[in-house]
Amino acid sequence: MAGTDRAGSGGSGGPGGTGEPGGRLSLLGVRHHGPGSARAVRAALEAARPGVVLVEGPPEADALIPLAADEDMRPPVALLAHAVDEPGRSAFWPLAEFSPEWVAVRWALEHGVPARFIDLPAAHTLAWRAADEETTGQAEEERTGQADEEVTGPGDGREGGDVPGAASLDVRGDPLAVLASAAGHDDPERWWEDVIEHRGPGEGDVFAPFTALEEAMTALRETEEGGEGDAVHDRGLVREAYMRLQVRAARREFAEGVAVVCGAWHVPALRRRAAVAADRALVKGLPRTKVDMTWVPWTHRRLARAGGYGAGIESPGWYGHLFAAVDRPVERWLTRVAGLLREEGRTVSPAHVIEAARLAGTLAAIRGRPLPGLSETTDAVRAVLCDGSDVPLALVHDRLVVGDVLGEVPAGAPAVPLQRDLTRTQRRLRLKPEAAERELELDLRKESDTGRSRLLHRLRLLGVGWGEPTASRSTGTFRETWRLRWEPELSVRVAEAGVWGTTVLAAATARAEADAVTARGLAEVTALAERCLLAELPDALTPVMRILADRAALDTDVGHLAEALPALVRSLRYGDVRGTDTGALAEVAAGLAERVFVGLPAACAALDADAAEEMRRHVDSVHTAVGLLGDAPAPGHGDLRSRWRTVLRTLSARDAVPGVVRGRAVRLLLDDGELAPDEAARIMGLVLSPGTAPTDAAAWIEGFVGGGSGGGMLLLHDERLLALIDAWLTGVPADAFTDVLPLLRRTFSAYEPGVRRGVGELVRRGPEARGSVTTAGSGIPGFAAGLDTARADAVLPVIRLLLGGDPAPDDDDLVGVGT
Repeated sequence: MAGTDRAGSGGSGGPGGTGEPGGRLSLLGVRHHGPGSARAVRAALEAARPGVVLVEGPPEADALIPLAADEDMRPPVALLAHAVDEPGRSAFWPLAEFSPEWVAVRWALEHGVPARFIDLPAAHTLAWRAADEETTGQAEEERTGQADEEVTGPGDGREGGDVPGAASLDVRGDPLAVLASAAGHDDPERWWEDVIEHRGPGEGDVFAPFTALEEAMTALRETEEGGEGDAVHDRGLVREAYMRLQVRAARREFAEGVAVVCGAWHVPALRRRAAVAADRALVKGLPRTKVDMTWVPWTHRRLARAGGYGAGIESPGWYGHLFAAVDRPVERWLTRVAGLLREEGRTVSPAHVIEAARLAGTLAAIRGRPLPGLSETTDAVRAVLCDGSDVPLALVHDRLVVGDVLGEVPAGAPAVPLQRDLTRTQRRLRLKPEAAERELELDLRKESDTGRSRLLHRLRLLGVGWGEPTASRSTGTFRETWRLRWEPELSVRVAEAGVWGTTVLAAATARAEADAVTARGLAEVTALAERCLLAELPDALTPVMRILADRAALDTDVGHLAEALPALVRSLRYGDVRGTDTGALAEVAAGLAERVFVGLPAACAALDADAAEEMRRHVDSVHTAVGLLGDAPAPGHGDLRSRWRTVLRTLSARDAVPGVVRGRAVRLLLDDGELAPDEAARIMGLVLSPGTAPTDAAAWIEGFVGGGSGGGMLLLHDERLLALIDAWLTGVPADAFTDVLPLLRRTFSAYEPGVRRGVGELVRRGPEARGSVTTAGSGIPGFAAGLDTARADAVLPVIRLLLGGDPAPDDDDLVGVGT
């Protein structure tokens, strides 16, 4: 569990005394989250029948132990401790079904035996974390925090970002690797599997593995003598002193005997006789903070992480299988793999499973292993069930070796009021947290989906990132798509958000009001207003809109105003689909648009290349926003669209405006039908004349046909413009071509491959061929004299079918289309 408990360090003594008065003492040193250790602990407890079971863990959780027997408790779960005054300062103690500590607690509850946690209280370890943050900074805090398991939670001993399976020879950090190396093995995981995990139930003396590993840990600790002077090691000594005090007290209280389940590294320290006064001196005067504790759901994926709140178990799904399937584990595992592959459409027969089992056994024999382990079964699955491919094997690793198991905690577990309200809302909306990532499609015309959307948006406001919005396959505002995944640390975020209110609605409202006051810019306030509408927080929207109006009135930066307008307009659209009153929002948006119209021409003058590109993006966003805003979004503001077209004409005609902005203004007017194609071609001809600097002309072209505006298709369909660009480019002087080339490459590289290919083909054919491709009697290249109604009528039956209607009454039309 601690940095002293490397993933698999195990060992302790069987029943015996320490020379101190009291009941019989059984020290059961374990590998945290080891299924072999878990089975051995259960067998040892059945043999010893102690009067009390002491488990390494925070004593503040003693009151939560009875919940482990609740029928609604489903591991993996974790004990969560957080500081009352600062919920973000927290620690987890994860437990899986195959964790020895969980097995010990469940055995005690099933046999009516008291169970207690005996590690150093979380009140001290969280206070240590606060002190580390103040004195050494965040980077040092992460290093020392990962060296104490109370800070990151009880793992299997991998700390400090160790690579899982790496055989570091640091005794304290990885005693398992040292033992494996001494035994002649370069892989500590395989060595532990052979020595412990492959031991069947009832093989030999149940206390033999604990005795052997205690002896090994004792020898290893002797090599550490004289090396325990740093702060992390001193804290380990404090923890062991506290545990010794708790063991002494339990032995005096329970004459029937005491069983201690802890990391094997600690066993020699607990066995060693030490003066009571010395132990009390070590734990006296420790810093402390007030903490709350509860049970929270955990996941196999989080157990598989080596850093942060993970336990560093590479294969929790495999470990869970080993613990549950005592009889013929390899065959049962291969059967599960075959079932998964069949669900994914692969052809896997019983003969494949039989052959894979034979191959796994053969590999184990060749490698000198008592039974096939995960490496042998994986090799057999790859060769037989996956036809040598690593692609389906990756699926097996993700779904089975790691797994998407999410634990469950009973409703009676202590929780902050906000967590209880969230749980009730989740049940009401039938939105169950899941460890596996999934997509959720919402139709906001349905009340249930609207409620789900409200909840997810409110949680995002509170910093609880359960769901992340993604691009929807539908362009309508009544559709939303979310990507959901529940991570265990979100329980901490919920506890942190509890300071804002006791319900999700109240907390999100209070948080939005506070964020509006502290927002640094106009864009942040407008984004917050949009989120308030999405989350349907009417009580928060009023103060947010007041702050927004004040900020907009004082902000004179046109860029800030242009950046804020699109978010306001999106909010108006969302308000419409959700039935929210957005009158005040429309008024602010219209006023903001008018201020942009007035200040934009002057703001576009005398800009460098980077500033000009940024202003071009602002012009695009304002154009889109005005199009969505409507002709008269608020009384007294007139026709905003016509006024915006006037601004675009002004921008397109001013020489002081950068070419990229002028070109984009002309393109937007052309797309809206406010500029005739002949006029656009005339303006382009003037811009590309020899009197214009090549770099300015290239920037104008980039604004006109670049920047994701669909300019490539425009050049394909209007070859007059393509001919103008082609003629200009061929006339650029050689000394200026190198300056123009980067701009042109950036412009044309954004086109789709097919568009680039089509433009290149037209250029290769030359002017005469280009004119003959689409000319049908007209003297204007690219345009026919009139519509070809016969060709247009031919597609009508297909269009009727696509729209779900009846095809043309004349069946001959369909024949013509097919041909």
